[in-house]
Amino acid sequence: MLLLIKNGTVINPGDQTQAEADVLVEDGMIKKIGAALPVKAERVIDAAGCYVMPGFIDMHVHLRDPGQEYKETVETGLRAAVHGGFTTIVAMPNTKPIVDNPDVVRYVHNKAQDIGLAHVLQAGAMTRGERGEELSDIEGMVEAGIPALSEDGKSVMNAQLCREAMTLAMKYDIPVLAHCEDRNLVNGGVVNEDGNAQRLGLKGIANSVEDVIAARDMILARETGAALHLCHCSTKGSVQMLRFAKQVGLRVTAEVCPHHFTLTSSDIPEDDANYKMNPPLRTQEDVDALKEGLRDGAIDVIATDHAPHTAIEKGEGLKHAPFGIAGLETVASLVMTELVEPGYLTMMQMAEKMSYNPAKILGLDRGVAEEGKPADLVVFDPQREYVINPADFYSKGKNTPFAGRKVRGMVMATVVDGRVVYER
Repeated sequence: MLLLIKNGTVINPGDQTQAEADVLVEDGMIKKIGAALPVKAERVIDAAGCYVMPGFIDMHVHLRDPGQEYKETVETGLRAAVHGGFTTIVAMPNTKPIVDNPDVVRYVHNKAQDIGLAHVLQAGAMTRGERGEELSDIEGMVEAGIPALSEDGKSVMNAQLCREAMTLAMKYDIPVLAHCEDRNLVNGGVVNEDGNAQRLGLKGIANSVEDVIAARDMILARETGAALHLCHCSTKGSVQMLRFAKQVGLRVTAEVCPHHFTLTSSDIPEDDANYKMNPPLRTQEDVDALKEGLRDGAIDVIATDHAPHTAIEKGEGLKHAPFGIAGLETVASLVMTELVEPGYLTMMQMAEKMSYNPAKILGLDRGVAEEGKPADLVVFDPQREYVINPADFYSKGKNTPFAGRKVRGMVMATVVDGRVVYER
């Protein structure tokens, strides 16, 4: 089928070009990009007033499948993904059972392929059962197609075991996606350690919980040569260390999530667990540092850490509810509203941090809008305003602190391998 996306502004972070053009798609590939292409196509999308960008790539998604399908399934997660403009997502391994062997990797990959909405890359756990005692079947999972190793949801506290996992990641040329959390320092904390913790009557989580493991993992990456990617950075200290690590040539990249560059601990209302995430919402000083890190390149990627939970679970309050928010369907609008419009990022930088850089880190031949490349694209209207309503989510998870927030920027269509998988 011939697909023509016409009258849009095409952004290609691969060669830093931006121009009004049509995009012709055939057999899953971008065949031609040019002004006013004289083509009769079976399917036409009028992208007037919109940007045509490489499909977004989310390096940090919890699909909850297998084992917690009451929270999310591969199918509902993928419907949420394409609604949010994502054409590829990386699924975290902390499911039930843990993704620590090739059979579970193949289960997720096969299920996603049968559904056929977006690409799913299942990450593999670093240790068996994520217990931090012995390494997983890393070789077998690499053969099954994992794009990365991660112990997400926790850190491998045994530094020697973490070093061994990084050595294998280096051997198989895959990155380590590090959840940086010293569990001994958490000490029962559920929100950031500041005056708001006292206001809420809760134990706090200090910045050192993240910073200590971030520093350790950077040191281990330097020794092993592994490619290290820091997940959901939330502290000023992490940004400062990332900046230094890049200056000295370490293979270190990092991501930040919208809630961490948009909200602070002061925004948490009384006992609303939709504001409970890990790492927690920090201070304005941390938020400012994260924004500056995005601006100057210390932080490479914007990810969601999409973590759906049920309303019953989140109704247990800040002290007892699980950590996490649903994020796939709000991120593009929040980036537009909180980063692009205020001038922290350009549209080109948005495409870099949501498409091009994740593709490079994961070794994917995607993340660009170029002739001869796979037609993974998103049509994005930067002017469309709306109010975030969780009832509109395709995800089973409605847990978001952004309900009722007015934002600008809306995904109008998502194209995966030349197929229109979502259109507003």
